[in-house]
Parts: sequence; structure tokens; C-alpha cells
Amino acid sequence: MDSKADPQTNASAPESEAGANEQMQVRLDKIPQIRAAGFHPYAERFDRSHAIAAAVGLDDGVSGVRVAGRVVSLRYFGKLAFGHIYDIGGKLQFALQKNELGDAFDKFKNLVDIGDFVGIEGDMMTTKTGEKTVSAKSFVFLSKSLRPLPEKFHGITDPELRLRRRYLDLIASEESRGRFMCRTKIIRTIRNFLDDNGFAEIDTPVLTNKATGALARPFATHNNALDIDVFLRIAPETYLKRAIAGGFDRVYEFARSFRNEGVDASHLPDFTLLEYYAAYWNYEDNMAFTEKLLKHLLSEVKGGLQLTYENADIDFSGDWPRISFRDLILRDCGIDIDKFATKEELQKELDNKGIKFETDVNVAKAGRGTLIDLLYKKVSRPALINPIFITHHPLDLSPLARSNDNNPLVVDRFQLVVNGWEVVNAYSELVDPVDQASRFQKQAAARAHGDTETMDIDGDFLLCMEYGMPPISGWGMGIDRIIALLTNAATLRDVILFPLLRPEGN
Repeated sequence: MDSKADPQTNASAPESEAGANEQMQVRLDKIPQIRAAGFHPYAERFDRSHAIAAAVGLDDGVSGVRVAGRVVSLRYFGKLAFGHIYDIGGKLQFALQKNELGDAFDKFKNLVDIGDFVGIEGDMMTTKTGEKTVSAKSFVFLSKSLRPLPEKFHGITDPELRLRRRYLDLIASEESRGRFMCRTKIIRTIRNFLDDNGFAEIDTPVLTNKATGALARPFATHNNALDIDVFLRIAPETYLKRAIAGGFDRVYEFARSFRNEGVDASHLPDFTLLEYYAAYWNYEDNMAFTEKLLKHLLSEVKGGLQLTYENADIDFSGDWPRISFRDLILRDCGIDIDKFATKEELQKELDNKGIKFETDVNVAKAGRGTLIDLLYKKVSRPALINPIFITHHPLDLSPLARSNDNNPLVVDRFQLVVNGWEVVNAYSELVDPVDQASRFQKQAAARAHGDTETMDIDGDFLLCMEYGMPPISGWGMGIDRIIALLTNAATLRDVILFPLLRPEGN
């Protein structure tokens, strides 16, 4: 055990930098001792017979069990010792007896600290307290940890440090381990459902010539080999639709996407965006499929259609309600956006009602569509708890969506909102190249007047459209948001293993 550790408890984190350095030196001094004992301090491999989770399920008396993991607890009782080894699948107790191991018992006691990796071979048993245990017949030293782990019963209490040292958070927190294992299950469940419904998973570029596919500010960079400025994609949309034009029937991608915008509980600059596109569907087909997919996901992951998120009970059962964008805003603040055809008219009405926006968007330079979006996010979205489909967004907000046949000022689009988060954005795609060119030009004009929440003209995508596209309905879902909802995580950073943070010291 460490010289600083209580032999009856788990090793605690150092109280000072000097203490940390002292404990590191103690461990460094053990490396030549490990070599002298016949072990390599950083072994090449270990041949396991079982992962830890599988070993826990073995019957008593099974012999020759070979398991490995990080030592996370260790207690000595004279010639007897108990400890636990850990991996992401869980923990397994091991027992060491001097009478069984002989000199190897002393080697373990002198060389192995909490945090080290060991391999153990032995027989399965159950202790008097009912805990599955491997009774060691031998052990192999695998890897030396130079720093002590955080104290087991408290873990890492600093929220930012949990993000910076996620590997320690995973070791200390069962909740954190479960959340990230659930993330894997959620993605696998969605992928299997799409595959079973005729979708093909494809890849699209991360570096693009145009920042298109969504209304967002991009990250810009430079490609030295081609000597051109490029953007990190804000969405895979236009490339997935190119695939549909090329003959794919249904496609999807789990796409890492990047938007150079604000950071809060439900927004990050880099995130995982799932998009799919289906030929010959419209937005109503898509709404029905969305409800089917997410109810399947809830049933598989949560075992039912109800969940609790931060003390709010959310019910996904029944038919999810649908309301138009206009009717929602009219209901919540009394403004009929259809009566204000220009940005100036709408701004005057906002001023009359005393509605102000707390945003980093330059409202004075924003276009009508951006103003409407800000209004919706202020007066309507926060109050939406149970799943609801919001339909028929203004044309200004949807430069890639198909105009409604009965009202050309709105588009055939829907958003699924849950607990105030826009979980899904989808629409009947615009496949008319002439209409698309006109909208791109209007977006470019708004950008020229300072509205950064607009889209640039994408000539290559227009060229693709001019060769013809079938009817299409597309869909995008923030994977991190749905995972946060399903795992009761307070922020998106809690469901991303290694979120971007400022360097330490800044």
C-alpha cells in the first residue's frame, strides 16, 4: 500500500501538490522493485478468460478464471487481503491468502497500490457477505499507476474537474459509467432501427467548401495542401441529399458537427448530429416515422414511455400533439407573425410589446427569420415539456425546406420539442433548383447586411439539384440532447466523454 494510504480504506487523493509529488516518488521507487520481483512494470499483454462482468456471473467452484483490471480497493487483515478490480463493466472482488500464495502474497502487498493494473488467476467463490469473489492462485503485475486515485467514497466533487479528468470520473462514479454505457446502447438501438427500415449508413465530408446545411455560424480553417479556406461542417445535409440524387433510397449518418456559437446546458460547439433522408416521403410520413422510432427507443432503453428529467415527468405515450409555428407564437404572446411581412414591421411589434432578447446575436442586423426564431425561443419553447410537433415554420427560417402548397409563406417542416429542447428538426426537402437558388440569394443578401445566422450560396449543391432529385423528406436529431434526456443529465457536457474546455491555467 502507499505510505500515505490507510490500510483499512481506499487510498485518498493527496491534499497538496507536495503530497502528490511525495506519493508519486513512492510509486516511482517501486518500479525497480517490480522488475527485481520478476515482473514488467508495464506488461505487454494478459490473456483473460473472462471480462469482469462475465466473471461475476460464474458459478462457485469454477477454476482457472483469469481476470484483469485496475485495483480500486485493497484491505489487509494479517495474512488475508481483499480488494476489487475494475473495468467499465463493473467491479469484481478478489481474495489473497498468504497460505495459498506464499511469497507472492508479500510481493503483492509490497508492490501493488490502488490504481495499478493486475491480472489474477483463481477460483470463483461467494463470501459470507454474498459477494462474488475470485480466490487468487496467482497474480501478474500489469501496469503501475504513478498517481493515487481520488478517494472512492467522494470521487471528484469539482464539476469541471470531472470533465477534465473524465477517466477518473468513470472510475469513481457508477452513475457516470452507466450514462456512457447507455449512450452506446442508445446509438446502437437507433442504428439498428434505421437499418431494419431500409436505411443505409454513409459518410460525408467534415471539411467543406461552403458552410451549408443549417443556419449557424461555422468554424473556418485553411487547407494547406489545396491552399483554400474551408469550413468544419455545420450539418451533413446537402451531401446526404446528393447521395439521394445519386440513387440511394434512404441514407443516414451519425455526423460530428461544428457550430461556432454559444455554450450552455443544451448547446455545444461540437456535437453529434444524426441526419437521415428518405426518397418519396413528405414531412408527414417523417413525423409518423419519428414517433415510431423514438417510442421504440424509449421502450428499449427505458423499458417504457415515461421518464423523469430533473424532476419533470415527461410522457411519450399516446399520439403526440401537432401545432403550427404561427399558432404557437400567437397563443403564447399574442403576436400573429403572418401579419408582419418585413423585419421592420415585426421589430416594431416586438417593441410595442416590450419583448427583448438576451442573445449574442446582433438583433439590429438580424433578418425577419432570425427575429421570429428568437421570439419563439423566448416565449414558447421553454414551456414545452411533453413531446410536441411544431409544424409549418416561416419560409425565412427554412432555406432548404419545401414551401407548403397551400401557403407559400410557410414550409412543410416540423420540429420535435421535448422539455424545451429541440430534439428533432425535419421537413419535406426543397428539390426545386430555381426556388433554391432564389432562397440562397436572399440568404446571401441578409448575410451581406450583417446577419450571421444565414446560409451562403452553395453552387455545387445547386448544380446537383439541376440534375434532378426525387421527393425527399429529411430529419436531424441532436444525439447528445436525446441522450441527456434519457439519462437525466443536467447538461450536454455530462453525456460527452471529453468535451472541449479552456486549457487549464487560463
